[in-house]
Amino acid sequence: MRSKIFIGLAALLGFALLSQQLSASQGVDVKLAQSMVSSQGALLLDVREPAEYAAIHAPNAKLIPLGEVALRLKELAAYKDKPVAVICRSGRRSAKAVALLQEAGFTQVSNVQGGIQAWEQAGLEVIKQQ
Repeated sequence: MRSKIFIGLAALLGFALLSQQLSASQGVDVKLAQSMVSSQGALLLDVREPAEYAAIHAPNAKLIPLGEVALRLKELAAYKDKPVAVICRSGRRSAKAVALLQEAGFTQVSNVQGGIQAWEQAGLEVIKQQ
């Protein structure tokens, strides 16, 4: 019984820290973003261009170039109230996409700080063009 209470408190504290990090400038580091995708079923949205994505991308990332995000909001509608981590090369385009998605009513959108460069540097799995 005592261990269940401890686990519950730890989970609550983890959720509180995650919520705090998400609200702080809507940015998350790459390890938290990867955790959101693997444990919370978050969408990892890559807003780079197709050639950049083909060269290197995170597994299961959905590609919608920044210039197409506004036109393709219907494809993302299922994630309007679910976690979405937006990634680009370094974090600039993804910040623009986060703002666009928030304006469209998405409630749990975050910018992956440092982009795919930081993702790879952190040793997280990537798919590279052969």
